[in-house]
Amino acid sequence: MPDQDVRLQHLKVWLDEQLATLFAEQGWGAVPPATLTAASSDASFRRYFRWEGAGRSFVVMDAPPPQENCKPFVDIAFLLAKSGINVPKIYAEDLDRGFLLLNDLGNKTYLDVINGENADALFSDALRSLLAFQQLPMVAPLPSYDVALLRRELELFPEWYVKRELGIEFDATQQQQWQQVSDLLIDSALAQPKVLVHRDYMPRNLMLSEPNPGVLDFQDAVYGPVTYDVTCLFKDAFLSWPEERVRGWLESYWQQATALNIPVQPDFEDFLRASDLMGVQRHLKVIGIFARICHRDGKPRYLADVPRFFAYIEAVIARRPELAQLQALLVSLRAGVTA
Repeated sequence: MPDQDVRLQHLKVWLDEQLATLFAEQGWGAVPPATLTAASSDASFRRYFRWEGAGRSFVVMDAPPPQENCKPFVDIAFLLAKSGINVPKIYAEDLDRGFLLLNDLGNKTYLDVINGENADALFSDALRSLLAFQQLPMVAPLPSYDVALLRRELELFPEWYVKRELGIEFDATQQQQWQQVSDLLIDSALAQPKVLVHRDYMPRNLMLSEPNPGVLDFQDAVYGPVTYDVTCLFKDAFLSWPEERVRGWLESYWQQATALNIPVQPDFEDFLRASDLMGVQRHLKVIGIFARICHRDGKPRYLADVPRFFAYIEAVIARRPELAQLQALLVSLRAGVTA
């Protein structure tokens, strides 16, 4: 029997014990017959199951150590819940084994339902939640985006996409171009005011819920650049929007953040430049991650969305002449692939 199936059996035994305790504590009577079905899995080793019975439902997280660690999820969920952000309530936990019993925020993500007609309303809710997130005082013992973390993220691009996916080694000119681009992106990120950063604040991690949205996948939160999450929200891995619409949403966020004394750049054009460069850093990182997921973890489906990220990057290059070195590098990589 595969290891994952053995783990699932252990999870079911643990879940039965926790539900019996929870139902007794809440005065709900006996635990009813129920189904346990796969709710989702993601690009990590985590997976989720939905328990449903007699009109009640819960979500169970399976985050196997040592690849995953539930403690940051638990700690940050507590922090966010105190500020009124709709995050999963934790009914039971076994951090050593990587099991969590959570309330069910719904079975539809923003990615499932968002379209051109409802995007304004859904993103308005998402911005309200993000602004609450960014108003939290920076007192939790979380890491910060620093030079080392930003560079480590960027290096995923040459390590996994260029070398493993394209089969190319940087020559001396390309290495110099990459170094200059990396320094520019890192310097821009570090120059930004810091807030609490979710790091994956995107439609796939926002649930259609009440209050809306339910926020998931926040366990990697750090303190970092103020433009990071809002850029991530509108330049998503799995869907794209017209640039003028994105600019309007970014301006709405910037106006609201300014009114709430969130430390965004005082000038909107400076904010847009910072957002553009932050987006390029993230897009290069994610291209590398998607290549790593394919070549290391055997999940090739994410590579299908890599062209979307290059489209984001090329749109920024077209309006930011300081990224000329990145344009030259990407042109040379394409030439190397077709040679």
